[in-house]
Formats: sequence, C-alpha cells, structure tokens
Amino acid sequence: MEVLVKHGHGKLQQQIMVGKHTLISDVPEAAGGEDAGPEPHDLLAAALGSCTALTVTMYARRKGWDLQDIEVQISQTQLGGTHMFTRQIRYVGNLSDDEKARLTEIANKCPVHKTLSGTIQIVTEAN
Repeated sequence: MEVLVKHGHGKLQQQIMVGKHTLISDVPEAAGGEDAGPEPHDLLAAALGSCTALTVTMYARRKGWDLQDIEVQISQTQLGGTHMFTRQIRYVGNLSDDEKARLTEIANKCPVHKTLSGTIQIVTEAN
C-alpha cells in the first residue's frame, strides 16, 4: 500500500493518506506549527507500539493464553546521532512468568521492530 503526503490546512500541517484512512501530522507551536497532530517521530513510535500490541495479541490468542489486554508505552530520546525508542509493555491477564517472557520475545519480532532495527534503505526520486 502506498502512502501519499501533502500539505494540510495549517502552516506546517501534513495530510497523510493511507488507503482509505487520513491522518494529520504537525509540529508544536514552538516549532512553527499548530500542534494539530503528532510529529513524524511520534508516528514512528505509534507504529512500533501498535505493531507490538497487535503481534503479541495475535500470538497469545493462537496459543490460547489469557492475555486480556496489553499496554505498550513508547518513549524516545536523541543521544548524539542515535534515536532511541524505549518500549515498556504491561500484560494484563492471568499469565505465567514464562508466558510473559515468551510474549516479550515475540514483541521483539514484530514487523515494525524488525524494520526499525534492521537495515533501511531509502530511495528518493524527484521530478
């Protein structure tokens, strides 16, 4: 699926179209925007968090484990030239320590985690 991004209604606001879905990205007022939506790095963090929750939930269901809910909190910081995401996962349900440990292993295998921690190549074409 392709993603199309074009200028939104605000000074720096961007309209993001992903299939039939539309999202807004912006920057805070202090950076010249209107804070109408998350910043691009926050969208990356959201992708990691949602992919983690989806992947773990699907695995737990397939195993028949009592995962009633999952909360994934992502914080991020810049350390020199490295952008670091810190992921905290809270499992809700009647799960053993071994099941929680396995779910954490599975979290590290979610597709977005693998993409962000692997080699990424960006090809830019302009006209």
